[in-house]
Amino acid sequence: MDKTVQKLTVGIGAAAVVMVGLAAPAGAQDRNVEVINETRHTIVEFYASNIGRDTWEEDILGESVLPVGQSVNINVDDGTEACLYDFKAVFDDGEELVRNRIDVCSIGTYRYTEE
Repeated sequence: MDKTVQKLTVGIGAAAVVMVGLAAPAGAQDRNVEVINETRHTIVEFYASNIGRDTWEEDILGESVLPVGQSVNINVDDGTEACLYDFKAVFDDGEELVRNRIDVCSIGTYRYTEE
């Protein structure tokens, strides 16, 4: 298995384990988002914090990365029942892209693309 893909797979598993502990109560809205990297650079850090927070939560990718052309499914539910989240991606070239007020209750996919 390619080392990058293996690293991503391990990280996704770790993120899934972390997210299981944040399961929403029955009847809550789905806050799972597939994040797709359609840029020319690897995403090395990814953050999702509800808009009521003053700081970014932990790096969801942890030790993993999101290579160009790959995707990862993330449950961004933090237990607050919030639907609006800010996303921040940090790329291997140091660039950071922040996207504000993403409604994770109404989308299933979020794409990072070249602008």
